[in-house]
Amino acid sequence: MSTEAEPARGTHFVQSLERGLSVLRVFSAERPSMTLSDVARATDLTRAAARRFLLTLVDLGYVRTDGRLFYLTPRVLELGYAYVCSAGLPDVAQPHLEDLSARVRESASVSVLDGDDIVYVARVATLRIMTVAITVGTRFPAAPTSMGRVILAGFDDEALNSYLARADLPKLTRHTITDRARLRAELHRVRQRGYAVVDQELEEGLRAVAAPIRDASGRVVAAVNVSAQAGRSSFDDIHHRLLPALVETAALIEADLASVACRDAER
Repeated sequence: MSTEAEPARGTHFVQSLERGLSVLRVFSAERPSMTLSDVARATDLTRAAARRFLLTLVDLGYVRTDGRLFYLTPRVLELGYAYVCSAGLPDVAQPHLEDLSARVRESASVSVLDGDDIVYVARVATLRIMTVAITVGTRFPAAPTSMGRVILAGFDDEALNSYLARADLPKLTRHTITDRARLRAELHRVRQRGYAVVDQELEEGLRAVAAPIRDASGRVVAAVNVSAQAGRSSFDDIHHRLLPALVETAALIEADLASVACRDAER
């Protein structure tokens, strides 16, 4: 046992918050599901305390349970995405979006996931190609969007199963995938290819291609896309003209995000 004294804590310190966060942190890739006893043992909490924290997290939507095992839900990713935004993702991405848009002469955007929606955090628009004006802060359901799909494809199987079990899949156009099995198969294809192409599923006449933005650990934290009118952008054009520039832009944004994180860590 260590004899090193714990750092002094001020009167403001909320120990219950510390314990609640310790319950969230105990889950990992090696331990994606845990029993109540597992959590109590790993966090050095009593079973009664661990149970209260776990059930509170279930009520808040960060944890789910089948009655015996507890699992994290995709909602915990909101905490990470909030950090990415606060760490300067929009500022980092904006100049790269401007370069990308100028190169391909199409609108370019960056989004993060908030719940089951994507939220635009940076954008450069060229022509108005949607009936809805898109600005920073605009939200769309994740499933029928290219950026939503690359983020969802970054989920592990457990998180993806949870999303597919609960997500609302509205039929926005005649092309929109609303069948959960078809959507799952499409997300697996996106995961394998490393990019997503969506053809008129969000709005008739709109095609988009997106690539993931990853953090230093390889986790997908955001997405970048290019959108264009279907009438002037064939699939061949998307794959040979738009996709290479898009992938290059995603890599540049990732590199700049890593640089920002390193500078912050040194302060």
